Amino acid sequence: MQPQATEIIETEVVLEEVMSLNHSRLIHRFSVALLPYEEQYDILPELEFELSAGRLKPDVAILPRLTYNWRADIIRYPDPPITAIEILSPTQSFDYLVSKIWTQYFPSGVQSAWLVLPTVRSIYLFVPNQPDVVFTSGTLRDPASGIELEMAAIFR
Repeated sequence: MQPQATEIIETEVVLEEVMSLNHSRLIHRFSVALLPYEEQYDILPELEFELSAGRLKPDVAILPRLTYNWRADIIRYPDPPITAIEILSPTQSFDYLVSKIWTQYFPSGVQSAWLVLPTVRSIYLFVPNQPDVVFTSGTLRDPASGIELEMAAIFR
């Protein structure tokens, strides 16, 4: 009897959430609204990070301006963004994202996080060791990055 060869294939199942219309629209609006800061920062939507708290993928990440090597790409960036922007989707809970910010983003070195609530057109600004601030109009000012963003530009 001939020995049979057995091939073991290792797979990783990743369940990706389906992006809603408003979610997609807001990612685009943040990218456009943050263009004035592109000489100082890289504004990167949907980039996955490999951080001390694990793999994290904010909807939009704000990083210090990077030097690019177009011949060698990076699948999971190893350094934390300055700011992580999370947009609440219809399938997520507010408490889940707040917990993610405090237990994963901040321990990994993220300096500020924005939690966007599309249905009530507001943004929560979280910064370690500072009171949470909710913006519904006017200008969002992020002390970690120095970014100022008009709420009307996002929720027009």
